[in-house]
Amino acid sequence: MDNISIHVPKGSIYGYLGPNGAGKSTTMNLLTGIIPEQSNAIKLFDKPLQEQLPHAFSKIGSLVESPALYLHLSGFDNLKYIARLQQIDEGRISEVLELVDLTKDGKRKAKQYSFGMKQRLAIAMALLSEPELLLLDEPVNGLDPNGIIEIRKLLIRLNQEKGVTIFISSHLLAEIEKMCTHVGIIDHGKLIFEGTMMELSGKATICKIQITLSSAKDWIDILGNDSDQVTYINDNQISLHLDNRDSIPGLIKKLIEQGAEIYEVKILDGLEEWFMNIIEEN
Repeated sequence: MDNISIHVPKGSIYGYLGPNGAGKSTTMNLLTGIIPEQSNAIKLFDKPLQEQLPHAFSKIGSLVESPALYLHLSGFDNLKYIARLQQIDEGRISEVLELVDLTKDGKRKAKQYSFGMKQRLAIAMALLSEPELLLLDEPVNGLDPNGIIEIRKLLIRLNQEKGVTIFISSHLLAEIEKMCTHVGIIDHGKLIFEGTMMELSGKATICKIQITLSSAKDWIDILGNDSDQVTYINDNQISLHLDNRDSIPGLIKKLIEQGAEIYEVKILDGLEEWFMNIIEEN
């Protein structure tokens, strides 16, 4: 890690992104004390982390790697164990079970839970102390589409209704785009971008479009004069990079004048494109 300073605004959902091996999980493990730091350089809430351990976890909830559940215990009893360990009022248990929509399943043993239910129970355990900050490392990894949607809705609700600040790492960019207000992008241990989603979109230096038309291969050489990167997708689709959006009308006019049968022009925009643009530039 190269002297990273991450600014997570209070009340935000902050997506922490990067290629495999960039340092996302290492950051999470350092912040939660799983990997002990040597130089007392990590600060959280404007104070050295080492000076706050273990008391910092009264303000921090975390789910890093696999959820640590006692599968032979019920969901309620898993929470009861954590409540006693952290000296938390056991009255909170019913509140967090309701928050994560497990009230009906609280008495069932955790081994009977689906993977998505186990993730929600683990998040409930992280919420017992009413944390200001929730640290989540790949919380939807391995979930089916329905489970992913459930976790996304839960996190948005926790943020909007309970004011919990959420710091989340994920390789599922579509999910990050749907829930996050801010993003940080790390690559080779360096933070190469940090800001709002709108600020990230403004960093895009190229416009990528996808054109659906007849006999796509026949137009690759012609479009090569307008773009240094033309990609054949299939018999009816090609994509290309333009300097900016203003180039699109002239390009389409040129194709039509040359007899192209165009069915769709789609601007490939969004977090995935912005992310790849930033990484490639770096």
